[in-house]
Amino acid sequence: MSIVTEKRLRDRSGNTCEISGVDENLVVYVVEPKTEAIPENCILIAQSLKEQIENAALMNPNDWRGLSDSMWNENLPVQIVSWRMLARLKNHDLLDMMYLDEEALEWAKATGEDEDEEGKIIHKDSNGNVLQDGDSVVLIKDLDVKGANFTAKRGAAVHNIKLVWDNAEQIEGRVENQHIVILTQYVKKTK
Repeated sequence: MSIVTEKRLRDRSGNTCEISGVDENLVVYVVEPKTEAIPENCILIAQSLKEQIENAALMNPNDWRGLSDSMWNENLPVQIVSWRMLARLKNHDLLDMMYLDEEALEWAKATGEDEDEEGKIIHKDSNGNVLQDGDSVVLIKDLDVKGANFTAKRGAAVHNIKLVWDNAEQIEGRVENQHIVILTQYVKKTK
């Protein structure tokens, strides 16, 4: 994470969470599917809210009361996160008041927050366990890695996985110091 990006976000937000307004335990969050940690792709957010974004099971609606203000923020990444969380919380009254141009709305909808559960992209391992960004998995089969001259061996641990946001059958991770894409049918989530 760039120190310059964090400083610009802290300056932009007045050293407060751009969603809730709290001033403790702040982290930089890159708004998916963007990957470049530049201010135009990021928000400064409370760690607890970031965890709830990344894991819907942790959602506490009371923590998101600031959405009625943050949805009007002049910074697009803040608007995008506000839209997504309003969609997740099914707050259609506030969603109906928001305006995002076509490109911004496409960015907001990229994670499927506005879709019913059956329309969302859910990543599951070979046993049907739901996978999240940051989980650890183990390979259940030897895999020949295309474009690299090695085989990822059965039993190899892959830590801190990243979900491929538009494909429920793929995750990314590092095996033998190589960043690879792995099919979810060949992994088992570890506790």
